[in-house]
Amino acid sequence: MSKTEPQARPRPQSSGLAGVSMRDLLASCAAATAVSTPPPAPEPTTRRPAREHREAA
Repeated sequence: MSKTEPQARPRPQSSGLAGVSMRDLLASCAAATAVSTPPPAPEPTTRRPAREHREAA
């Protein structure tokens, strides 16, 4: 190959995200996390002993 011939440059590979804004990308990640995360387990409730009531006279 002579020095006068242009060398072929490899094309940069597209990530497949052409045309997607960073805001949309982050929003989609947040939505996916919200949908795929199960809700927290309810906190166990402690039962209080019932107070003894005096009978009315």
